[in-house]
Amino acid sequence: MLQDDTLARNHHCDECPIRHKAVCARCDGDELEQLEEIKYYRNFEAGQTVIWSGDKMDFVGSVVSGIATLTQTMEDGRTQMVGLLLPSDFVGRPGRDGAAYDVVATTDLVMCCFRKKPFEQMMERTPHIAQRLLEMTLDELDAAREWMLVLGRKTAREKIASLLSIIARRDASLNLRATQGPVVFDLPLTREAMADYLGLTLETVSRQISALKRDGIITLEGKRHVTIPDLGRLMEEAGDDSDGGMFA
Repeated sequence: MLQDDTLARNHHCDECPIRHKAVCARCDGDELEQLEEIKYYRNFEAGQTVIWSGDKMDFVGSVVSGIATLTQTMEDGRTQMVGLLLPSDFVGRPGRDGAAYDVVATTDLVMCCFRKKPFEQMMERTPHIAQRLLEMTLDELDAAREWMLVLGRKTAREKIASLLSIIARRDASLNLRATQGPVVFDLPLTREAMADYLGLTLETVSRQISALKRDGIITLEGKRHVTIPDLGRLMEEAGDDSDGGMFA
């Protein structure tokens, strides 16, 4: 569960970097004031568990900055990473008491949380919040289906290219940047985390990233600062349609 010593400094909604993508994107001034009354921010350090599967959740919320993983543990103790939570992604399910997955901060994480019961009540009287949450849920479903293809049918090189293109498009969409021309972002995952998520070995991840760099598909400054000279070319390497636009 959330710990008291992880409280983050409050910010006003107008200053929020995910405002245009979050569940509150269509809220007017009065509605934002209502959300202010039921929200709070939390900080989590890299590696810290946000919520355990099966725990009672008394909050819902959005990732403001950082990245977290959704993980499911099988009866024999094996774990499988089943999803990533990137900035603006929603955590928790209105109408459901317990958490379906372990949520673990992969990097330092800031979350904007809402007390669950008041948020559910606000959804009932504010239809466009419920509509926005539905749209986000459908985007999440599309992303999950896309990821099934990545894990089930693609080669190691295509998997790495797919992950890089997904993160690049999400970063561009969040920061309102075009994807024509070079795309620059900081990779939020270590190579170890990429290996876990993609079902590859660390050596394979490192080898494929080096191959993409050698072939001019990406350039790297250090291990995390990535430049993609031509996103269409990267998406072709991923086996994807290069004219699909920004990733939601």
